[in-house]
Amino acid sequence: MIKLGIAGVCGKMGRRIFEFASGDKDFDITLALEKKGTPVIGKELGKIKVSSSPDGLFLIDVFVDLTAPEATEANLDYVARYKKALVLGTTGLNEAQLRKVEDVSKIVPIVFSPNMAIGVNVLFSILPEIAKRLGPDYSIEIVEAHHKTKKDAPSGTAKKIGQVLADATGKAIPTHAIRLGDIVGDHTVIFCGNSERIEIKHQAHSRDLFALGALKAAKWVMGKPAGLYSMQDVLKQ
Repeated sequence: MIKLGIAGVCGKMGRRIFEFASGDKDFDITLALEKKGTPVIGKELGKIKVSSSPDGLFLIDVFVDLTAPEATEANLDYVARYKKALVLGTTGLNEAQLRKVEDVSKIVPIVFSPNMAIGVNVLFSILPEIAKRLGPDYSIEIVEAHHKTKKDAPSGTAKKIGQVLADATGKAIPTHAIRLGDIVGDHTVIFCGNSERIEIKHQAHSRDLFALGALKAAKWVMGKPAGLYSMQDVLKQ
C-alpha cells in the first residue's frame, strides 16, 4: 500500500484527489496538507486531520502537488529533505522554480506534467507527427480556454503543446488564451492549409480526469530511481 500525501487537500483539485484515493485500496492517505491559516487546519477529513506542517512528509511514500507555484516551491524543499517521490502538476512555475524542480529530481523521482489527463498526454505524443506529415505549407495555432479565475495564461498545457510543435517544426506556435465562466479546460490545435483545415480538440468535462491521472502517476512513480519523468513515461506501461 502506498502512503500518500496530498497538497492543497481542501482545494477543488486536492479534494477530488483525496476522494478518489480514499476509495482506492492501493492508497493509505497519511498526510492531508493545507496552507497555514486555513480554517480547516486540525479538523478531520475522513480518517485524518488536516495539517499545515510539511514535516509530515516524513510519514509518506509519494506526495501529490497540484497547487500554486509559491506552495510548490516550498514543498520541493521538504520533498528533497525527506527524499519522497513527487507527482507535480502545478502550472505557472517561473524559470527559477523550474530549475528547482530539476535540481530536486536529482535527489528524488518526480513525475512532472502540466496536465495529468491521459488524453492530453496522448496528444503531446501524436501532434508532432501530424505537424511533420503536413509539412511547412500548413500554419499552426493553438486556442485554449479556461475558467475566469485561472491565473496563468496561456495555460501550462498550451505551452507544452506549443513546445512539442515548435520542436517538430522549428517555428514558434501562436497561442490564444480565453478566460470565461467555469470552463474546466479546452485546448484546440488548428492546422490550416490553403484548401483545408484540421482541428484537434481536447475538452475536460471535469477535474476528475486530472485527479485520476495524478493517482495513476503516483502508483507508477513509487519505487522509481531519482529523475525527472513525465506522463509519457507513466503511459508507456
